Amino acid sequence: MAGSTAGDGHEGGRTAFATQLRAAIATSGLSLDRIQARLRARGVVVSVTALSYWQSGKRQPERQSSLSAVRTLEEILDVPAGALLGLLPPPRPRGGAGKRPAEPMAFPREVLQPLLDKVGASDALEHQHPLKLVGLHDRCEIAADGGQRAVTARAVFQAAADGQDRWLLVYTQDDPAAGPPELHAVRNCRVGRAEVDEAHGLIVAELLFDQPIDRGETHLIEYTLTNSGPPYPECRNTHYREFRRPVREYLLEVRFAPGTAPARCWQYSRNGATGTLGRRPLKLDGGDGVHAVALDFGPGVFGIDWD
Repeated sequence: MAGSTAGDGHEGGRTAFATQLRAAIATSGLSLDRIQARLRARGVVVSVTALSYWQSGKRQPERQSSLSAVRTLEEILDVPAGALLGLLPPPRPRGGAGKRPAEPMAFPREVLQPLLDKVGASDALEHQHPLKLVGLHDRCEIAADGGQRAVTARAVFQAAADGQDRWLLVYTQDDPAAGPPELHAVRNCRVGRAEVDEAHGLIVAELLFDQPIDRGETHLIEYTLTNSGPPYPECRNTHYREFRRPVREYLLEVRFAPGTAPARCWQYSRNGATGTLGRRPLKLDGGDGVHAVALDFGPGVFGIDWD
């Protein structure tokens, strides 16, 4: 998997990010007050206290607005693009579709379990499904207002046992107040039992195959999740998947409304087994889009974020 590695992110008691930031500030000869003023002049609001905490290691930038501020800091401090940002872990995922790794979940188990019970998958968190996800292609469409308009997923599965006829989809909405998206089966499947927890923006649904597959056989399905708008639900300038099990190939594509493509995009990853972090810049194509590919990846998180 391509990308720079941030390691474990610590040097003594101070994070690697804090150490590098402190050195860059010292080299620039700028005071924190002057840095704050230059940030403000570029439309970025960060308090002197926050800057002080960042360089001392007491806190790290985590919110999307803070990560955007770090990108501007790199310009002000005249360091290479990504020199500071690459030392930070990927943004904590707050939206997007995916299977959560076994460790932390984006929603409490007590919220998810009742939905699993209702769709007949009470033991889904305890046992591995006899379907292996071989390949996955996500296409995330971002509207002109910056919200998420739709996600189309094309997935290929291979059966490890006979008679496999369904896949369980778990999807978290980043902006629960916007209401759940509409789930549509596009190809080789249909929507079975589905349950929604609107308070947490959580959907659990069966995707039933057109025909069962036996051990060693593969099956291709396609589905979409479409949001109503405008305004479209906030996606915090990121889209990601979290994988509980390895996937041979994952292609993530983000398409922006014409004329609204951001100046900069990055792919990021977190290896769920080792905690290894990776991040690298991506180039926009001529069609207002960007993509990233992960090979033999997981368990872990893989995504794209942008300015």
